[in-house]
Amino acid sequence: MSTLRIGNASGFYGDRFDALREMLTGGELDVLTGDYLAELTMLILGRDRLKDPGAGYARTFLRQLEESLGLAHERGVKLVTNAGGLNPAGLADRVRELADRLGIPVRVAHVEGDDLTAQHPGSLAAHAYLGGFGIAACLREGADIVVTGRVTDAALVTGPAAAHFGWEPREYDRLAGAVVAGHVLECGTQATGGNYSFFQDGDVRRPGFPLAELHEDGTAVITKHPGTGGFVDIGTVTAQLLYETGGARYAGPDVTARLDTVRLTQDGPDRVRIDGVHGEPPPPTLKVGLNRLGGFRNEVAFVLTGLDIESKAALVRQQMDPVLAKAADVRWDLVRTDRPDADTEETASALLRLVVRDPDQETVGRALSGAAIELALASYPGFHVLAPPGKGAPYGVFEDVYVPHDAVPHVAVLHDGRRVPVAPAQDTAVLDDVPEPPLPEPWQAGGQPGPTRRAPLGLVAGARSGDKGGNANVGVWARTDEAWRWLAHTLTVDRFRELLPETADLHVTRHALPALRALNFVVEGILGAGVAAQHRFDPQAKALGEWLRSRHLDIPEELV
Repeated sequence: MSTLRIGNASGFYGDRFDALREMLTGGELDVLTGDYLAELTMLILGRDRLKDPGAGYARTFLRQLEESLGLAHERGVKLVTNAGGLNPAGLADRVRELADRLGIPVRVAHVEGDDLTAQHPGSLAAHAYLGGFGIAACLREGADIVVTGRVTDAALVTGPAAAHFGWEPREYDRLAGAVVAGHVLECGTQATGGNYSFFQDGDVRRPGFPLAELHEDGTAVITKHPGTGGFVDIGTVTAQLLYETGGARYAGPDVTARLDTVRLTQDGPDRVRIDGVHGEPPPPTLKVGLNRLGGFRNEVAFVLTGLDIESKAALVRQQMDPVLAKAADVRWDLVRTDRPDADTEETASALLRLVVRDPDQETVGRALSGAAIELALASYPGFHVLAPPGKGAPYGVFEDVYVPHDAVPHVAVLHDGRRVPVAPAQDTAVLDDVPEPPLPEPWQAGGQPGPTRRAPLGLVAGARSGDKGGNANVGVWARTDEAWRWLAHTLTVDRFRELLPETADLHVTRHALPALRALNFVVEGILGAGVAAQHRFDPQAKALGEWLRSRHLDIPEELV
């Protein structure tokens, strides 16, 4: 069967608004997907739904569609999106209303069954991660637009692929190939040079969005439209493959993809071929993301300038202690951005950041704000804050639970209103770690240990990091076989903890992926209760990998 060209026009709720039009006009496509959901987005949509029961979907998609629905119809491009969020039926209705108003004859279907909020009292939103066969059912019955709620990000690709090629649920290798392609596409321009360690290898001022050329056997080529910015090479694809993953088994509701079998080959300029992907039955349970309100949060950033930074910080902490005694959680961080003998006031200043959480809004609101502002004329010399503290805002808590496949009523609601149940996975397999793979021979220059240079790790390795609930992953890969031989034996868990002291007391697991010349570290608990809780300075661990690359260690001179 013919190649299926699937593009991406959104990696998150708030991504480039013009991307839908750019992808429709930039080159050939069969399907265009949009990923709008993340753990934090589900919380935001849950709060929207509290105010308006008819809300709960990504409104941006409707505004994008207003100017692009005609283009999609003219070009015969099908649209598949999870912008339905907590209310896929509601968004599908709004899309139909828009199409009627514009006079464009399109068939709109949606997928539902992921919403398990009623079964989890106290949660703001509880949604199972569905697979791609509900999407496939909608497309097979003629839908032009498919709206979903919480499906896995890769399902936006596996669904259209299964529909186009006629794949059945047990064709695990083919499905796994589509999952890997979907994982590369899901974050948009992160596959084309965005957020990339070696961004200076190309022009990434406005990277184009990626697309995958999928084949019937599950192989794919990742590329982008001609003439768009950014670039696609083995490094950009490797970086995205490692993003927000764990071990060699990448589990989903349809299939478990073996990341240790992925082969990447440069197939020409801005073209990377993915093949060799092996698939296994999915695990026996589906992941359910639970979002709930955890309480209220407030913060103050005190600016400390010039001399005696530590003493100034100690004074304001002592002054704030009485009001903070009632708070459930108090965190102080002194960020030394100051320099001695600085030639600007800003570079002479450090930040003392106070974050307070409590179930009671008053405790983190007026009581905290009033105490901080009352110090304006009665504390350290040069007292000021970055911004006046507010009244305290609610924060969210995210956690995972797991339910059997048959506990989730996965349903495809076709464009003509028919409801088609989607069967749960027929075979499953318990998700065990794979045995540790053999590592390459250690690096030795000329057969003997050679001279080394104290230098940043990033001179020889790239990294990408991200969040999964309260955990973070840091994927690290080498650009050459020689650097991989050194990296595989040097960057142990102990060395990782030494380079990133914030992880010293946390559980860290290392997974080796030799075919990608990569190591993937999972750091448990570093993000507390998840991104919505804003536990640390970088709440989604987006820059954890770049911090690691900046750390110095002894590197063989021949590699630098």
